[in-house]
Amino acid sequence: MMPWSDGYLTANDGARLYFRTIGDGPNSVVFPNGIYLADDFSPLADGRKLIFYDVRNRGKSDAINDAAKLKRGIHNDVDDLEVVRKHLRIGTLDVVGHSYIGVMVALYAMKYPEHTNRVVQIGPAEPEQGKEYPEHLRCHDAKRAEVLGRVGQLIEQRLSGDPVEICKKFWAVLRELYVVDPANAHRTDWGRCGLPNELNFMKYWTEHIVPSLQGLNLSAADFAKAQAPVLTIHGRKDRSAPYGGGREWALRLPNARLVTVVEAGHAPWIENPGKVFGAIGTFLNGAWPETAEKIESLDMPA
Repeated sequence: MMPWSDGYLTANDGARLYFRTIGDGPNSVVFPNGIYLADDFSPLADGRKLIFYDVRNRGKSDAINDAAKLKRGIHNDVDDLEVVRKHLRIGTLDVVGHSYIGVMVALYAMKYPEHTNRVVQIGPAEPEQGKEYPEHLRCHDAKRAEVLGRVGQLIEQRLSGDPVEICKKFWAVLRELYVVDPANAHRTDWGRCGLPNELNFMKYWTEHIVPSLQGLNLSAADFAKAQAPVLTIHGRKDRSAPYGGGREWALRLPNARLVTVVEAGHAPWIENPGKVFGAIGTFLNGAWPETAEKIESLDMPA
């Protein structure tokens, strides 16, 4: 069994962030907002130390009631990652970000290029929040419509009662969105419904995180600041973050390549672990995986 430990570290404004480490290898890899990934990604701990932590106001990190400590949204998370790096005495970061945290780790590479070694984005949200991509660069299929419809019905029902049970009902529906094969849906139960921060996440998401993503307006000069190698991994049938967004990151970042997982959604490591973990392992060891493509154009054959 891999050695592990956990604890708290303190952000610049006093907010405590919960973290967990797995493995004791000489090379550290940090997973912001990655506690829900710990079990699946533990094989990468062979020869490495993996550090998973809950970003502010999430998971087991401190609940924050002071709006001033939340209003910067994703930008708080960028600066908190720098605090994590300093606290753990890491010279330059190897960092892995999934979903909207895939945006955050790219922003970190832009703001702190001197402290960034290698970056992995998995199913990252698009650089321009809400951008509409052509049909062959997104997955707005029947399953997506069905799941979102069922979620809408739950909202309309104005469910009352135990918030934990309500959370579980939502996740029983929502988790089907993230995989292609419904048999794998149970492995994307990321709600952590027993934690108060997660029960209140949607309020934080809509009031602070989404506006900060919408206000990014990244320029070519911004992208150019990120000089570290970036490996973007994206499921071709991602219903949550459009595949076009993954292509766009790999196109616009100056030193990035894309691994496409054709029959996979928002959790590509579940449906093709060999391809995903093989690519990440090769990349963290200092080389581009053979499956990584240099993107020359946002578009591709339909």
